Amino acid sequence: MPRRPPDHEEVWRRLQAEPERAATLARSLVDVARDTPYLHWDQIRHREPPSDLTREEWWIALKLLREPRFRSVPLRDLRSRPFRYLFTDRIAEWTHEIDMGAGGAVEMGDPITTPETRDRYYVSSLIQEAITSSQLEGAATTRQEAREMLRAGRAPRHRGERMIRNNFLTMKRLRTYREDPLSPDLVFEIHRGITEGTLEEPGEAGRFRDPGDRRVVGDRLGQVFHEPPPAPQLPARLEAMCRFANAEKPFVHPVVRSIILHFWLAFDHPFTDGNGRTARALFYWSMLRHGYWLSEFVSISRIILRAPARYYRAFLYTETDENDLTYFILHQLGVFRRAMRELHDYIRRKTRETREIEARLRGMSVLNHRQRALVGHALRHPGSSYTIAGHRTSHDVVYQTARTDLLDLWARGLLHRRKVGRAYHFFPPPDLERRLLDLG
Repeated sequence: MPRRPPDHEEVWRRLQAEPERAATLARSLVDVARDTPYLHWDQIRHREPPSDLTREEWWIALKLLREPRFRSVPLRDLRSRPFRYLFTDRIAEWTHEIDMGAGGAVEMGDPITTPETRDRYYVSSLIQEAITSSQLEGAATTRQEAREMLRAGRAPRHRGERMIRNNFLTMKRLRTYREDPLSPDLVFEIHRGITEGTLEEPGEAGRFRDPGDRRVVGDRLGQVFHEPPPAPQLPARLEAMCRFANAEKPFVHPVVRSIILHFWLAFDHPFTDGNGRTARALFYWSMLRHGYWLSEFVSISRIILRAPARYYRAFLYTETDENDLTYFILHQLGVFRRAMRELHDYIRRKTRETREIEARLRGMSVLNHRQRALVGHALRHPGSSYTIAGHRTSHDVVYQTARTDLLDLWARGLLHRRKVGRAYHFFPPPDLERRLLDLG
């Protein structure tokens, strides 16, 4: 649990009784603003303060600089105090980077822009998010087993696999929800999809926790980290959250609004279970609704799972410092930015590898020019299928020549085949790139 900050008003009163110390603090404000990142007291207390300041004075200087620039949001804590945030230079920089890299007319390589490969990347991202988001909530299964279950379409064998399958199907449905305004019914529908068949009481899916069920979030030693609002407040709070999600004014940057929505659902903790997965699903819904189409291909939970303590600490920093959402916003911007950058790097690498394989393909003397053209097409269109008749028409050759070309590629393992009706259809294997490299 992060250490709660000292009462800055009390420290400031003490300083006012010492004019020289107050003057020293005032002279330091500009340097403090320039040199200090957005830190919580729990971090400040372990660092060396700027010269001539104590740690408490350093903290007070930061609070004096932050206070006039806060923006409030409609979310309230248990004592009806508003949550607020600062649109810092770092937030402005990172939201701009996400605007340029995840929305609008962002340029991506063939793996994203070609329909066949786009679907493959989309499904791969959904699988990644479904697995890691569920693992954050305690799903006990290996990633290999989970991937095999989702790709093969087999039924889940235990609760952990069902959590992952539910999350996968719900994330797929977000595509259809993105045109709809957020409503309590939609939140309940998302929660039902995420928790179906995983709750001790099946009737708790898609409805608020009971008035007697005060969900106190803590650790196994009994330390309470978060106490959510009482159940009778939940309907009004959910309505307020939906109004915030759908609002256009006052303007809140769409990525920041999506992150606050994530925090809001997690803070209210309206359900007996599945709150974290529902909160992250709402983040994706909001990003898609605001036109950040690349978010479909990005897994934030994969990044969070690398350092889950930082994720949970970002919640706690906000709650322990006067409802300052800036900590959580900065953390989640960093998570999405990292996931987006890794995707861009991966796409660039795959595009480069494909071009290198195509260049090598052009020099393969074991294949004729018609076979090289077909395999080159298959590299960029992995969902395609080929027939002898189609190959014959494309290259204006006789039936026997077209048949020989395709059967030779099948014999070399560069195509699979299956019978559809009376004709054979040939299609590329999933690991075509590796097989071409092995072919030399």
